[in-house]
Amino acid sequence: MSVSLQKGQKISLDKEAGGALTRIVMGLGWDAIKKKGLFGFGSKSESVDLDASCLMFDEAGKAVDFVWFRQLKSRDGSIVHTGDNRTGAGDGDDEQIEVDLTKVPAQIKSLIFTVNSFTGQNFSQVENGYCRIVNAADQKEVARFDLSVQGAHTAQIMAKLYRHNGEWKMHAIGENGSGRTFDDLMPQITPHL
Repeated sequence: MSVSLQKGQKISLDKEAGGALTRIVMGLGWDAIKKKGLFGFGSKSESVDLDASCLMFDEAGKAVDFVWFRQLKSRDGSIVHTGDNRTGAGDGDDEQIEVDLTKVPAQIKSLIFTVNSFTGQNFSQVENGYCRIVNAADQKEVARFDLSVQGAHTAQIMAKLYRHNGEWKMHAIGENGSGRTFDDLMPQITPHL
């Protein structure tokens, strides 16, 4: 059963999955903006380019590597981005980041997942936006975070995966921000490390 995450909530991913998680997928989904035509007739859709990113940090809070649309794989190969979706068209996850937790180097203490509106629309304009964690072994959703806190922000620090007593835990951050890429969020990310 999936946990619907609330801002600030912490969960044990192993407990929610019913056993040790070894591989997860962070899925990001959204729909293009539908606009009505002149006098309410006809409609068209406006593309939205949201971007999922995963940032890797060591024990000292130093950024070690980044996985995003400009670098689809971590240098160590433990994290892979499946590719950039620039429209939000289609059903299901529009972007995915696959993480093999068994291959994440021991010096990596935490992974931060972010979402940015590269095309600049704020999240109040984006329809059906969500972020979720899926157990890659059985494709069961472990946790979901809806982008339901709508507002004039263009980015969000979604969640942090971190090692604690030999297991991976998740902290739903859900902090709004602004910027077209994760780099714009770095000053806001630092306090969460």
